[in-house]
Amino acid sequence: MNSSQRLLLIEDDLDLAELSIAYFKQNNIEVVHYTKPLEALQSVLSQDPHFDAIVTDLNLPGITGVDLIKRLRAEGILTPAILITVSNDVDTAIAAIDAGAYDFVVKPLHFPQLLISVQRAFKYNSLHQENRNLRDILDVSKGIHAEGIIGKSEKIRKLIELAKRISKSTATVCISGESGTGKEVFARAIHQWSPRAKKSFVAINCSAIPENLLESELFGHAKGSFTGAIEKKLGLFEEADGGTLFLDEIGDLSLPLQAKLLRVLQEKEIKRVGENHVRSIDVRVIAATHKDLRQEVQAQRFREDLFFRLNVIPLVIPPLRDRIEDVLPLAEFFLKKYSKLNHVNIAGFKKNAKEYLFTQSWRGNVRELENAIERAVVLTTGPEVELSAFLLFEEKTSSEFEPSIDDGSNTFRFHFGEKLEPLSAVEKQYIHFVFERSDRMKEKTAKVLGIDRKTLARKLQEMQIH
Repeated sequence: MNSSQRLLLIEDDLDLAELSIAYFKQNNIEVVHYTKPLEALQSVLSQDPHFDAIVTDLNLPGITGVDLIKRLRAEGILTPAILITVSNDVDTAIAAIDAGAYDFVVKPLHFPQLLISVQRAFKYNSLHQENRNLRDILDVSKGIHAEGIIGKSEKIRKLIELAKRISKSTATVCISGESGTGKEVFARAIHQWSPRAKKSFVAINCSAIPENLLESELFGHAKGSFTGAIEKKLGLFEEADGGTLFLDEIGDLSLPLQAKLLRVLQEKEIKRVGENHVRSIDVRVIAATHKDLRQEVQAQRFREDLFFRLNVIPLVIPPLRDRIEDVLPLAEFFLKKYSKLNHVNIAGFKKNAKEYLFTQSWRGNVRELENAIERAVVLTTGPEVELSAFLLFEEKTSSEFEPSIDDGSNTFRFHFGEKLEPLSAVEKQYIHFVFERSDRMKEKTAKVLGIDRKTLARKLQEMQIH
């Protein structure tokens, strides 16, 4: 047996407990013994130490073993528990199993039999923990986060409040923002918060599928309706029936398909390619685009009537450079995500690595930040991410803004790529950097920046830094 496996024994018969501890010790199993069940309960709830299985007597002072198991399950503790009974009574066995016991054994104890039951409980607990870890990895790989959308900036908080309000309606939503800002994350959140949450969330990128196939993907087709249509196909509208259909990059939809989509939104009906039969659908549509649809309408590349139909509730997600406060929470989430996916244990970021995160413009927004964190996790060998993990593959450019900080121990770098950033972007990031380096002391920050304290307070307020 693995010596790291730990058994909790709850037994008020000290002689029996002593024999049990000695027997399990011979089999390399660590035993923690309690005589009082409520003390044992507190130890389990505190998860210090962690137990891989529990063995408890039925008759205990103050509470029965069955009631103890019920309390554990009510608290969400799923550690397998084995009940020791005084008789082979069927009713007692049924009560134990109903309470959530993994197994039961009968006195007088047959220790080899008890050992087999404990070993099976260890195995069960290990498999359960592995399944839970796999579910966590699956969730983080999809970007699902238990607390919802990640961000603490005022702009994101207001967007979350708005998204929660509109999620209860059936109105069409149009999400706009630069590439990589998290438009699909918001769309999924709106679906999860809505009454449609138990139904399907179906997503499609309108720019990723050739135009001649996109109509079939959206509306389905009949068998033999075109070359290669060897059987009928349900479209995404039918797959999302009762749920939500997310149309990403809606601005790239061709004008003929825009006309068909408009009719579907108006009539709540679809017709498969090659069929005359009309089918009713109940789908909430959430559209997203990185383009300015008003400009697309003016350029006659997007139908005005479809724009008004889609833009019932507009949701504009600001770029990451305009909400610097969200960088660290996002980075910490991605660190947890890729630590799980790569089976490593990285606790956090060193100070210079955090400063690097704040000084970047993140032109690729959240997606670029996620890629940087994934790369850093792969390159990190210690308990924390260091600055070198970010700089290893960084492209040096001839245009580099590099003023030194007051004590010369650190450097603020602002790298310019193909797109030059406005002065306001440099100023915001530099002010934030100096503010953090000055231990968030306004007077010290203002002195380093060479501005008065009132000016700094105004700029921090504009940047939503409190």
